Amino acid sequence: MRDRLPPILWIAFGAMLWGTDTVFRRPLTGRLEPVQIVLYEHLILALLVLPVLFRHAAFLKKLPAQTWLLLIGIGWIGSALATVLFTDAIRSGSPTTAVLLQKTQPLFALIFARIIMHERWPRSFPAVVLVAMAGTYLVAFGDGNLLTPLHSVELVPALLAIGAAVGWALATVWGTMASAQLPFELMTALRITCALPLLLVLAIAGHPAQLPNSHDIVSLFWMALIPGFAGLMLYYRGLQNTTASRATIAELAFPITASLLNWSFLAVPTSWLQIGGFAVVWTAILSLTPTRNGL
Repeated sequence: MRDRLPPILWIAFGAMLWGTDTVFRRPLTGRLEPVQIVLYEHLILALLVLPVLFRHAAFLKKLPAQTWLLLIGIGWIGSALATVLFTDAIRSGSPTTAVLLQKTQPLFALIFARIIMHERWPRSFPAVVLVAMAGTYLVAFGDGNLLTPLHSVELVPALLAIGAAVGWALATVWGTMASAQLPFELMTALRITCALPLLLVLAIAGHPAQLPNSHDIVSLFWMALIPGFAGLMLYYRGLQNTTASRATIAELAFPITASLLNWSFLAVPTSWLQIGGFAVVWTAILSLTPTRNGL
């Protein structure tokens, strides 16, 4: 039966769940090292996806070596290293810098999609990309002076955030290639479990292990469940039937959730610029849903 919801919208809804991530991750950085946070997050995720791995055990034995290489790249670079870098960027300086530079991810994803997958775009597509990125900037920073984030960029967090953006961009492209061969739930499970060996090595080689307290465990669980498990499931459901270029635009929906959370639970007023940015992002995403756009 044909899915009635356009694939790009599954990706956008998954990305919106990713917008809850910083709410859980930022407080944890005051007590735990970045590698430890990401490791504990993936251990919880691994428990959640274990039934999926058991159900597809016979299928896993038939996967070609090329697919396993893609999965290892996605797990190690996209799920492990990029997430550690972003967590460290939030911890080592202003979260504004990390959020600002993370928005360069679409540019890297488009470059990698062209180089690795030889994707072609219609003439209007670069304009859609720029409009969508401008919309996410308004959503994230439209509640104050729009130039403030540009003046507050710090070098170390900026480099860490750019590194994370590159890693996630590669994961988008490699994920598009691997998703064509795997059920979306198995793709999610393998991304998570493939990251674990590298995270364990990094944790052992780094600072002495610090056990999370009860409050940390609650935050880790919700972080793993909502932006991690649910977000990735929706994301990979959509990625099976779309291109890396379109996917990276849909991923820009993630800052919207953070603004909605601030408005709903923290009584932070939403400005007209942010509302306008919200409309711009969704207009750009919806403009890519018809199949006649050539992507």
